[in-house]
Amino acid sequence: MGRLIDETKHCASGGSIVGRYANGRIGATTTVQSLMDGGYTVAGVTQTAGGGAGVFLQKGNALVFCDVAETPYSPTVATKYCKPVK
Repeated sequence: MGRLIDETKHCASGGSIVGRYANGRIGATTTVQSLMDGGYTVAGVTQTAGGGAGVFLQKGNALVFCDVAETPYSPTVATKYCKPVK
């Protein structure tokens, strides 16, 4: 699986993200679960226009928004993408 890289700590859990919050770049996608495994906690949720859910996750001053949706062929809710919030 991938890595989430911030300025202070490397997390090697689930997903396939490679990015740096210092400059706001995000490479590929990650999952809500991989962020939670990396110490992020759910800060809030909202319904998205596409019928899915928006999940805000926070760790210290870092805030990330993830778009998640149910898929017909998966037994789980899938993370579509995650982006840092500035």
